[in-house]
Amino acid sequence: MERIKQALARAREERLRTGGVETPSSAPGGSRPTGEILYTRSRSADAPKDLLREQRVVSAFENGEFTDAYKILSTQVLHKLQDNRWNALAVTSPNAGEGKTLTAINLAISLAKEVTYTVLLVDADLRDPSVHRYFGLQPELGLSDYLLHDAPLADLLIHPAGIPRFVILPGGKPLSNSTEMLSSPKMTRLVDELKTRYASRIVLFDVPPLLSSADTLAFSPYVDAALLVIEEGKTGAQDAQRASALLANTQLIGTVLNKSRSAMPANTVSSSGAVDRFFEKLRNSALIDRTAEKIQGWTYRLLRRKS
Repeated sequence: MERIKQALARAREERLRTGGVETPSSAPGGSRPTGEILYTRSRSADAPKDLLREQRVVSAFENGEFTDAYKILSTQVLHKLQDNRWNALAVTSPNAGEGKTLTAINLAISLAKEVTYTVLLVDADLRDPSVHRYFGLQPELGLSDYLLHDAPLADLLIHPAGIPRFVILPGGKPLSNSTEMLSSPKMTRLVDELKTRYASRIVLFDVPPLLSSADTLAFSPYVDAALLVIEEGKTGAQDAQRASALLANTQLIGTVLNKSRSAMPANTVSSSGAVDRFFEKLRNSALIDRTAEKIQGWTYRLLRRKS
């Protein structure tokens, strides 16, 4: 009986210390989580499979061609993070509508399937927060409420039921002063807290397009690295180059080619010369400046690691 009381007391202390945020169950000796996560205050919400399929959240399903594509991408990203001891990654694109949010969601879920990690996806696109829509969620509060009104972080997190080790911090109400909010001391402290609270947590930030506002440029110093999403047939070569240049002071771990018309090998091209040739190909191709045809499938390729 005494041991039960002591265990309950320790549980209460843990909830007070973490604010009720997800608590990975650890093996003896404090090792990384082995699968089960206890969500003491993070709200769980249904994520209908039909909706996920309609929204192309393919990583939520076990098998499939595109699920495998994201597994390859997430494995490469994970290797880059592990090699550099990073755990905070921003996902962006040159312009809106090029697939950054869907890439961030699928990448986050695929990473969460690694049983040694939990993943927190933060909707930091405060001008147009949209992550919640892919899961059919209607959150009353989000990141903007934390920044403006001190809403408790533990009250904002949502765990989509049926997707283990994965939690969302929705964006909340759109903000017109998003650049100032994303570069504020309060946001800086939040990023630091999210990065350091759990050693086994990876934090992904869905951030605004680089060429539409100064938001991502202002926020990028607070993350470890960035992933750039471009869309074949839509992203202009000059826009891709401008976006890459804006990330010159950020560790750009790779570029994701979205909606590729050809099934390219999903491997990492590590040399910077390969990337130069890629952009040269875009520059000389009329196809890149045309609107993409509607297609059912898409493939992704992690082109390089910027040294």
